[in-house]
Amino acid sequence: MTTTISLEDVRAAAVRIAGHLPLTPAVPAPRLGDMAGCRLHLKLESQHATGSFKERGALNKLLSLKDEERKAGVIAMSAGNHAQAVACHATRLGIRSTIVMPSFTPFTKVERTESLGAKVELHGDTLSDAAAFARELATREGLTFVHPYDDPFVAAGQGTAALEFLDAVPDLDTLVVPIGGGGLIAGMATAAKALKPGIRVVGVQCSQYPAMRQALAGQPIACGGVTIAEGIAVKAPGGMTLPIVRTLVDEVVEVSEARLEEAVYRLSTMQKLVAEGAGAAALAAVLDNPEAFKGRNVGIVVSGGNIDSRILAQVLMRGLVYEGRIVRLRIGITDAPGALARVTHLLGEAGANIVEVYHQRLFHNVPVKMAEVDVLLETRDQTHVQALMVRMKEAGFPTSLMTDVS
Repeated sequence: MTTTISLEDVRAAAVRIAGHLPLTPAVPAPRLGDMAGCRLHLKLESQHATGSFKERGALNKLLSLKDEERKAGVIAMSAGNHAQAVACHATRLGIRSTIVMPSFTPFTKVERTESLGAKVELHGDTLSDAAAFARELATREGLTFVHPYDDPFVAAGQGTAALEFLDAVPDLDTLVVPIGGGGLIAGMATAAKALKPGIRVVGVQCSQYPAMRQALAGQPIACGGVTIAEGIAVKAPGGMTLPIVRTLVDEVVEVSEARLEEAVYRLSTMQKLVAEGAGAAALAAVLDNPEAFKGRNVGIVVSGGNIDSRILAQVLMRGLVYEGRIVRLRIGITDAPGALARVTHLLGEAGANIVEVYHQRLFHNVPVKMAEVDVLLETRDQTHVQALMVRMKEAGFPTSLMTDVS
């Protein structure tokens, strides 16, 4: 595919979707900016009705269809945000939609997509299997295939986010955008570079799925593994988006799982904003290499907020552990009356809040007249934890920090 897009295409998309989608907020993030030494602004694409930027491209594609294409219906392949975006706006526009999902798709995602009015077909053990089946159905039933990223109308629709962002914060000099297949960054880079040729555009991929970066470097594409950023876990860049990224994007970087988790945590605790792993990828890149953004006026795209509540809970707990605000100490005591009371008294005096206590006599390798107590504590920070350990040891209670608080 060699089709490309222009600023005029993005502007046409903005006119087309105007009145159908609300403008998403562009908000300053001074506390996060202070961490990275830059002025930081967030484009909250997570605030769309279905929770991601995907609505822009899907809607622009649907509104571009001819009457006969609308009557026939559309089909898409997705296990996530694209599915909901197509289903939502196709139903609203009176267009029949079918979404093909892999057989392993969680029931909650299937149910959510069906509730938005789409017919869901479960097929195949991989995304590739589902995509091939969707193409087959499209040909057999005369449906229009709505690709999640490798389509000029979809990419132009995603690019409208850049028009809004630069209108709201015209002095941005850096734009940081997550990359999966490349539709979002292709559209945004097209618009941003046309409006401000000197603006720096940085793409971000998770380290498990760096397909775009590998393709740009002429390397064999090797992707796979589990990631919190499943929204950008794409094994191959788009045939249309790759040359646009090669021409317009200044740099593509990778971020680790640990940094993605941190970004989700920071957005939640410091910005009071829920983001999925892919949605936090741009912030992860800034936190990972603050020197590259120091002193600049940086705009980052929070591309989605559809994170599983269980994953979010784990990320928040792990963040508290990382900061030393929840810890587990293993404390050695004599197996005698009053010893445990003495331990809890010392901890309380030192300002720690006891969450749970596990008193072990049988299963740890300790002398028969000794016992070990595992204490889960809420503390102020890592400095407080170190002070607690010193206090307990000085009082005659051997104390060690346990890294697993699950």
